[in-house]
Amino acid sequence: MKFGKELKTQMVPEWTEAYMDYDSLKTLLKDIYHFLDRNRPANNPPGLTRKLTLYRAFSGLTQRTASPRTHDVESQPILVNSVKRSNGEEGYETRFLMVADQGGEYELVFFRRLDDEFNKVNKFYKDKVLEVMKEAVVLNKQMDALIAFRIKVDNPKHVIFESQVEMNRLASAVEASSQAAALTASASAAMRSRRKVDLMDVIDEDQSNSGVRSDDSSSDDKISGGSKPRAIAVRPPPLEILHHVTLNKPIETPRSTIKTVLNVPIQTDLKLTKENLNKVEEQLKRAFSEFYQRLQLLRSYSFMNMLAFSKILKKYDKITSRHASKAYLKMVDNSYIGSSDEVTKLMDRVEVAFVKHFSNSNHKKGLSILRPTTKRQRHRITASLGFFAGCTVSLIIALILIIRARDILQKSDRNIYMNTMFPLYSLFGFIVLHMIMYAANIYFWRRYRVNYPFIFGFDQRTALGYREVLLLAFGLAALATGCVLANLDMEMDPKTGDYKAVTELLPLGLVILVFAIVIFPFNIIYRSSRYFLLTCIFHCICAPLYKVVLSDFFLADQFTSQVQAFRSLEFYICYYSSGDYRRRENSCKESDIFNTFNLVVAAIPFTWRLLQCLRRFVEEKDTWQGLNGLKYFATIVAVTTRIAYSRNESTGWNAVAWIASIIAAVTSTYWDLVLDWGLLDRKSKNRWLRDKLVIPHKSVYFVAMVLNILLRLAWLQTVLDFEVSFLHPETLITIVASLEIIRRGIWNFFRLENEHLNNVGKYRAFKSVPLPFNYDDNEDEEDV
Repeated sequence: MKFGKELKTQMVPEWTEAYMDYDSLKTLLKDIYHFLDRNRPANNPPGLTRKLTLYRAFSGLTQRTASPRTHDVESQPILVNSVKRSNGEEGYETRFLMVADQGGEYELVFFRRLDDEFNKVNKFYKDKVLEVMKEAVVLNKQMDALIAFRIKVDNPKHVIFESQVEMNRLASAVEASSQAAALTASASAAMRSRRKVDLMDVIDEDQSNSGVRSDDSSSDDKISGGSKPRAIAVRPPPLEILHHVTLNKPIETPRSTIKTVLNVPIQTDLKLTKENLNKVEEQLKRAFSEFYQRLQLLRSYSFMNMLAFSKILKKYDKITSRHASKAYLKMVDNSYIGSSDEVTKLMDRVEVAFVKHFSNSNHKKGLSILRPTTKRQRHRITASLGFFAGCTVSLIIALILIIRARDILQKSDRNIYMNTMFPLYSLFGFIVLHMIMYAANIYFWRRYRVNYPFIFGFDQRTALGYREVLLLAFGLAALATGCVLANLDMEMDPKTGDYKAVTELLPLGLVILVFAIVIFPFNIIYRSSRYFLLTCIFHCICAPLYKVVLSDFFLADQFTSQVQAFRSLEFYICYYSSGDYRRRENSCKESDIFNTFNLVVAAIPFTWRLLQCLRRFVEEKDTWQGLNGLKYFATIVAVTTRIAYSRNESTGWNAVAWIASIIAAVTSTYWDLVLDWGLLDRKSKNRWLRDKLVIPHKSVYFVAMVLNILLRLAWLQTVLDFEVSFLHPETLITIVASLEIIRRGIWNFFRLENEHLNNVGKYRAFKSVPLPFNYDDNEDEEDV
């Protein structure tokens, strides 16, 4: 693989613009090469160069290569100096000591661009390192509080007694060695002179200084039955730190939200209980894991950019034969990004601290949490996917052949089957189609490097790929199609007038099986993904009681495209609870209660989104969220009026349905294209699109916009009363619902692409993890 492609694959997607622009520099080198090639004099006729090498002097077999001659400053083609830039910041600038006779202007342009790229990379890296160092100070203070919290919770009297015993042993050992005593005295004086803990003091577990080791947990080692204690200095745990901290506001729950609305004070005082200790440890474990991943990304950023500068300068030397790379790379090595080792040291300290304090000194377990690896693609997943896909296709072909052979479409029981069994099985069709569209989204997100795991908050180790999603989709499709075949009995028992009870219960059994798998608590069938889905569903149901995050409102948007699936679930309840399923008879559609709930069920997904928008409007004071809520309110009005019109086809309801539907369609389409997708920008350099696009083919965006508009008009079928002679009304309803699912699948890709580009513009590549402890603001003043 060429380095340019490798660099793109190794980039942090949100930091793409902060990397060295390797392609543009390579283009400038090509310009230099073409200029030199055009102006290179013709020396020898073709074919003569190879022959002349046969007459050169023989260099010998044992002659050693001469050592490279040291060049002084005058013999160097360039000189790189540190200068003050126009914005007041320090940077580097290249000055030519020897300008080339030919192509000098091109080389000047190249080095000006190279300087700009290096200054950009160096500044970005320095800023990010400064951010993580500040966060390291915060984590250090959190660790101090955690250790003190542990000591208070875990038998404090015994710990203090053991600490005193250890200090007595230390004193006797120190008296035996005057040198050790002097070192210990100086270290103690230094410790007393400053009460503030140095940067990552607690985290630097294994660092020793002239035989004096700072180890907060030595007393814990004694309690756990460790080996014979060594004569090492132990810094007593700062238990008084607990007087200056309180617990941060706990993770939001419906109960805490209600308390906030009612102005009920939330308890933040430290309660020394085992339950609180476990919660604090879990929060800090997540915080350390996220912090370590930031350090990994920074180290990768530094390495790839250093390698990129080395590669591009070697190409320059090869083209121009100027040998300028040595001087420039020396400057790169001496710069901040080349010489700074804060990130590497910090990673080592974090590893030591995490292994010791959060994985019970189990090195392998601790590093497996800190260094999550992307899930490997397994061959059995692909093989199983092929098997279930083949089964689904075979069963569909068999279904078509049986319908044709038995001439089922012409039988008198056709309408009974379409009015009862078809709505039951269409539920699985909606789910499978949505899963296939989601798998396609994952495939294209990965192809165009949209960082969907970070945006959704997925765990890299357990995030499902498109193969896993397709496996689940085709597995469900095979089961559903098999049930349809088993249930394709159009003849009643002539004696009882009933269909077979076992086959009539197959749809209900399959629904129960799907629900059971989703809520199955054991660690099979992608438990972490199922738990994440259930959590998001619960947040949607309790929409105003939880802080709205992207994964929650994204799932709620998916539900707005599954209105017909919700109606199918309602029909399941009515059909199997009040109807005679053995005769395929029911009176659901004639029931006023069912029709009322049919209207309510259709509005539920849009109501969830409306409540989420209202929560964000109140909490974030964002006017756009209020307008977004009005958009969903208009959609609720449009859906309910269309249902009312279908029940009472009067002129008044027809007019209301038309007006409400047009308003909802126009506002929703505008919101999709302009705000959710960020398109239709007249001032963009990509006219009517946006400045940044992940898909190189602009026509794809225009096709997607046209499809979104056309598929949004599927509601016309309800208002205009379309009737197709060769299609049953239930089939037409299913087709329209499927078109909405396809529209939502297209919307998903461009919505997440726009979110990804917003993160790229703000360089957001990390998740913010809440910390457990809150320090008193006056603590620093008291310590001075």
